[in-house]
Amino acid sequence: MNRRSPLWKWLYPGMHVKRWIALGFIGLILFLLGAAIMLQAHRGRPPLILRLAQWIIQHLHAGIRPGLFGLCLFLLGGVLCLFALGKLIQSLMSALDPEIARGGLVDVVYTRRKLAQGKRVVVIGGGTGLSTLLRGLKRYTSNITAIVTVADDGGSSGKLRRQLNILPPGDIRNCLVALADAEPQMTELFQFRFRASMGSERLPANGDGVPKGEYAEGLRDHAFGNLLIAAMCAINNGDFERAVQETSRVLNIRGRVLPSTVTPVKLRAEMEDGSILEGETTIVESPLRIKRVALVPLDPNDKICPVEEALDAIAEADLIVLGPGSLFTSILPNLLVPGIPEAIRRSQAQKAYVCNVMTQPGETDGFSACDHVRALEIHVGPRLFTYVVVNNAVPEPRLLEKYRRAGSVLVEPDTDRLKAEGYRPVVGAFISETDVVRHDAVLLAEALMGLIGGKSLRKR
Repeated sequence: MNRRSPLWKWLYPGMHVKRWIALGFIGLILFLLGAAIMLQAHRGRPPLILRLAQWIIQHLHAGIRPGLFGLCLFLLGGVLCLFALGKLIQSLMSALDPEIARGGLVDVVYTRRKLAQGKRVVVIGGGTGLSTLLRGLKRYTSNITAIVTVADDGGSSGKLRRQLNILPPGDIRNCLVALADAEPQMTELFQFRFRASMGSERLPANGDGVPKGEYAEGLRDHAFGNLLIAAMCAINNGDFERAVQETSRVLNIRGRVLPSTVTPVKLRAEMEDGSILEGETTIVESPLRIKRVALVPLDPNDKICPVEEALDAIAEADLIVLGPGSLFTSILPNLLVPGIPEAIRRSQAQKAYVCNVMTQPGETDGFSACDHVRALEIHVGPRLFTYVVVNNAVPEPRLLEKYRRAGSVLVEPDTDRLKAEGYRPVVGAFISETDVVRHDAVLLAEALMGLIGGKSLRKR
């Protein structure tokens, strides 16, 4: 059993608190002494415990008023107490968390408290679109729940899924990084991706005779964050939800990230020619147009069940946002989990769908904004949401040409058709143009939070 540390350990050398404790003690004495002098000066009959105040008054210079002198001591003592307390807290915080101490403790506490009182927002989707939106939303509230698809079977996520029999961590990793309040180097570490040639010439053969480069080859294309989530899953006896929670603590995220289901699933699609394809990667790579998708368990004996925390978050939300993201492979897989669309319909929250800026080859070729909405209606029924957020800004011609060569065009903002279908378009310039065309996190979050009166704490 651990013994409690004695209080006198605070007086050890190198603690950097003794000076502030001493200064605070002096300030407290001056504060009390000043109060005593003022009381005696006005009442004229000092209590026994205030003999020191009586002695000071008797020896004051004739030109000094006792009441004024006491007030000065009172104020000086109060200032010293507050100053010492502030320095003591700063000294302790610099030992516990240097980043917070440098950033200003008051600002950090105020920001975190205000964000904790923010609106409750649920965002449903996956891919880079969802993580972009989360970066904007965390300026308004820390009560964010990201519900993320687990149907990915490509890249690093697909490899880990096949090799370790875990849920794909890639989309969840992106959301964790987007909500992170950790140092930039930590988020960069989570997104770091191994390459086969990276430092392999410096790797010697190990004791088992593994040739140079085999380590890097085994790690090729894996993101460090994916490997960490996989390791967390192993540490927690295969509990993927717990693994995500523990990883969230490492990144100190604002909000939480949940899988829509912990049942191992795969995506199945009926193509325009009637053929059936399985697996997200296979579906996307097909030249055929997608007609309809379904979510099926990997094990036919399993039943797809939603995560209860996700249903609770939907029920308590002030705002529910679908997208942005790949329509058939990021958004719909979440809505095809039994119980989730029903929970959305029951919720009293404002509900919005964020339409993509550009069409996606292999998924939404030639789709307008209304076509996106109708595809959702085919799968989950009409009026699941009220608002449709549509971009009406046109990117630079060079970017449009770049996307056109890749088979992608600007999504037509056919707002009249949306209104005719009973939806309320939210139209604006929501794009950020760099080398790619994507939603601007700040502008998009501002438009969405405007639906429920949310306010940002940070200046853009």
